[in-house]
Amino acid sequence: MKVLFTSVFAIITAATLSAATLVIEGKFQNKNLYVHNGFGSTGVGFCAHEIKVNGQITTDETNSSSFEIDLRGMQLEYGEKVTIEIQHSDECVPKVLNMEDLKPKPTFEVMMMGISHDGILKWEAKNESGILPYVIEQFKWNKWVRVGEVQGIGTPDMHEYTFKLLMHSGENKYRIKQKGYNSIVRTSREIVSIAALVNKPSYAIPMDFSSIDFSVETAYEVYDAYGQIVKKGFGKQINISNLGKGEFYLCYDNTLAEFHKP
Repeated sequence: MKVLFTSVFAIITAATLSAATLVIEGKFQNKNLYVHNGFGSTGVGFCAHEIKVNGQITTDETNSSSFEIDLRGMQLEYGEKVTIEIQHSDECVPKVLNMEDLKPKPTFEVMMMGISHDGILKWEAKNESGILPYVIEQFKWNKWVRVGEVQGIGTPDMHEYTFKLLMHSGENKYRIKQKGYNSIVRTSREIVSIAALVNKPSYAIPMDFSSIDFSVETAYEVYDAYGQIVKKGFGKQINISNLGKGEFYLCYDNTLAEFHKP
């Protein structure tokens, strides 16, 4: 009878201690996390009962309706990857109030930005708060067009970056930007350069409307009458034999044009 009682007690204890784990991943941004910690469904005891950061059990006090996960006290490196495991009752889930503080934000400051005579965009930036790509944009065709990307280093120190530009004739205008958590965007100032050695291309369409032929290689986009892009690329010729009849818009070099395909 005694053995039976012990077995039943072990089963009840195991059920009482059953738990789930909430896993959160991100990069250390020199900020702690704050957790709302409700009661269990019985109203006795709190939801979360153990915290691990990168596999290490912390000394954070979880016996409260709210508590702080002290990441800053764990000697983590800025930008270091962190995996946080919050063990909690399977009857409730604690809520991390500032998970966005584990996500990189666009906080860069451009200290120098210039374009060399051979078309190299160079910039120096500091105060990056996480690894995010720099997107290089060129203003043409009455809009900002993405022309490339350079991976940011993601630390507050000064860093130098370069990108080879493909310039069109006349005035060229560029900027860089980063996009972070919740679509937060930070954009640099604009920089302008004159491409004196780039000839403006011309184009011709043969009688059979099978192609668009440029005098020199150029970046291009073709849109239909509804604004949908149907062709995009770089070169001296666009195959338009597979396009239907109607009005189209041709973007090339720094120019917008229209053509009709009968």
